[in-house]
This record gives sequence, structure tokens and C-alpha cells, in this order.
Amino acid sequence: MRSHAIQPPVLRACPPAPAAAASTGRRAPPRVRGLVAVAALGGGGPAGRGMEQQQHHSVSVDDGSRSPVREKPLVSTIAKSTNILWHNCPIGQSERQNLLGQKGCVIWITGLSGSGKSTLACALSRELHCSGHLAYVLDGDNLRHGLNRDLSFKAEDRVENIRRVGEVAKLFADAGVICIASLISPYRRDRDACRALLPESRFIEVFMDLPLEICEARDPKGLYKLARSGKIKGFTGIDDPYESPVNSEIVIKMVDGECPSPKSMARHVLCYLEENGYLQA
Repeated sequence: MRSHAIQPPVLRACPPAPAAAASTGRRAPPRVRGLVAVAALGGGGPAGRGMEQQQHHSVSVDDGSRSPVREKPLVSTIAKSTNILWHNCPIGQSERQNLLGQKGCVIWITGLSGSGKSTLACALSRELHCSGHLAYVLDGDNLRHGLNRDLSFKAEDRVENIRRVGEVAKLFADAGVICIASLISPYRRDRDACRALLPESRFIEVFMDLPLEICEARDPKGLYKLARSGKIKGFTGIDDPYESPVNSEIVIKMVDGECPSPKSMARHVLCYLEENGYLQA
């Protein structure tokens, strides 16, 4: 892995007025005082900058009679947020990816409760770590201990739950990290909205395609039993729908009536990452 150092700004002073102007008696043009900063930014335009916007440069000129000339910042209004300004940074996604030696992406694991989402997420995280790659797991239950603790399991709160996780996952990917999001995420439109947040191919959907009866037989948290007895309402797969993906990059299925092992599932995803160039910058 290589670190790309950003060169310090080259400061160029404006040259003094020519000496010949004094001898000829002609008035020299006004001397421009100030420095022009030329930053060596590397990475080119917005495509190499990740989430960062292309930087605008301005030159401050002081002729002794006016204030420095500055561009007026462009503020935005997004939803309920007003007068907000995007702050640029000369270090973008491509530089972070070069530092880590990998490509930032989101691996979105979806499926019924008990289908093995968290098991796969942890196994994959371990495999990536052991091979020298930086990954982070966003687990649905873990996030409800903090970031999403104010959300219930009602349909509207589930939508917000997925939206928040999608935005956080996007930030991890922009940082060059392989982000593994493990959530039931039952509604197709919400998963597609998260996919739309990322550039082409940076969202990798993994569908844990295991039958409901297998997931219910496992019932690691005892939730299916509570749902069947009516003690839990709106439980996915029982009295709330799960909309299966139609275009997942990876599908995990039973083989000859047997569920694949955590290591074999992780290797399946790892092979996909290797074949598609995610494990190199």
C-alpha cells in the first residue's frame, strides 16, 4: 500500500515593476501585491474525488485600494436543512483507496431473520481482515442500540432505519473501507434507494435465500415463536412481507438440502470481490 503525499502550495510572488519604467518617465502599471497559491491536488476531476466536489480556486488581488476579491460561497437547501455549504477537501476517495490498497464499497446482506446475515457478515469481516483489508460491519441490531434507537419496527420507521444506514454505509465506502451492512431490509424500494446512493457497481447486494421454515426452525432470538403467538406484530415473514431481491449480485442458497458453512459463504463473497477488482486500489 502506498501513501500519496500532497505537495505543499507553491507560492509565487508577483514580479516587481520593470526598472526601465522609471528612466523613461512613463508611469508604471499599478503593482499587484499578494500571492497566488497553486495547489498540487492530484486525482483530477470529480470522478477521482469520491464525494468531494470539484474545488473552485480564487485569486486574492490587493492593489492597495480594494479589499481582496473572493468568490461568494454557494449555499444549498436540502429537505429541512437550509443555508448549508459543502466543504471541499483535497484528499478524495482515490487517495484514500490508494492508501488502503482496496476499493471502497458496500456489501448489503439482506434476508429473513435467522437466515445467517450476521453470521456471514462476521465471517467475511474476519476473512478480509486476515487478508489485510479494512472492513467494517454495520449490523442492524447493533445500530438500534445507538444511531437508530429512536426508531420502532413500524413500516415508516423501517424506511428511515434503512435510509440512515445507507447514508452511513456510503460514507464508509467513500473513506475507502469495505462496508458490510447486515439488515433484514425487507422492502425492495428501500434497498434500491441505498443502491442509488453509490456510484455504479459500488453496491453489492447479497441475498440470503433460505426458506422461511429453515429460518423459523433456527429462531436464534425466539422471535418467530413470539410472532406466531401474537406477542410481536409486524414481524417480517409472518405478518409483514419480505420482498425478495430480483437483481442481487450474490445469492446464498442451500446446497443439496444443507446450509453452507460461514467460511464457505464468506469465501463466496471474497471471490466476487477479488474477481471484480475491489481488493486492489
